Amino acid sequence: MSLQPQKERSALAAIDPARVRVIKRAALFLLGPFYFLYIAFVPLLCGKRKGFRGWYWPLVKRACSRLLWLLSIRTEMTQADRATLATDTNSIIVINHRSHLDGFALMDVMPDAKWITFAAKKELCDAVLLSRGFKGAGLVEIDRKSGAVALETLTDAVRAMPERRSVVLFPEGTRTSSESLGTFKAGAVIVARATGRTIRPIVIHASDALMPRDKHLPKSGTIRVEVLPSITCDQSVSVDEDVDRLRNAMMAAFDAGLGK
Repeated sequence: MSLQPQKERSALAAIDPARVRVIKRAALFLLGPFYFLYIAFVPLLCGKRKGFRGWYWPLVKRACSRLLWLLSIRTEMTQADRATLATDTNSIIVINHRSHLDGFALMDVMPDAKWITFAAKKELCDAVLLSRGFKGAGLVEIDRKSGAVALETLTDAVRAMPERRSVVLFPEGTRTSSESLGTFKAGAVIVARATGRTIRPIVIHASDALMPRDKHLPKSGTIRVEVLPSITCDQSVSVDEDVDRLRNAMMAAFDAGLGK
């Protein structure tokens, strides 16, 4: 009898036959660099055009979906959760971080009606070839050397966003290798309090089973994405209490998913 956890066995059930997986990955290695370079450099040419972000983000979303398809990775989300995200407004999205696949999985399941963007460390935005592209795409530039400056920059960026756009934050700060969730940083709660936005928690299940921390090539399988009820910060309690409430809600959903 296998001692492998049920959730890991389920996640690792291959999506395609072995021969199909080999063909897909060969196509990814041969043609993928040209396609994804095109995606990366489109903002350099079109970033200042009116309405650029309106058509560029769907292009990025399709690129993420194609990447996962070529890797024989499937994402699952209930129709109820899709409907919830499609109508989600005035929020900050918070997700747990298990592997490099998390952002791609989130983009793949995100309804077209919902716009998201990510925060990027300043070092990436300072790169000569990437700076204009990242800024044109609307990524939020964060200087992690100064926590106060980073929070101020993020808060100003969120205030300027239209209601249907949400920034995505990883409260653990980095990928975790623990069985449950890591310690949460307070940034998302602080920004939510300052801007009046709610927090929309999203839990990623089993991405670490497909791509553990020490691996560079993911296995075929399924990533499940779960949308939780939004959380409204309570200004009458401490920031730490709101952080604990957020983490407890996400941890309960994550731990419950271990047996699925």
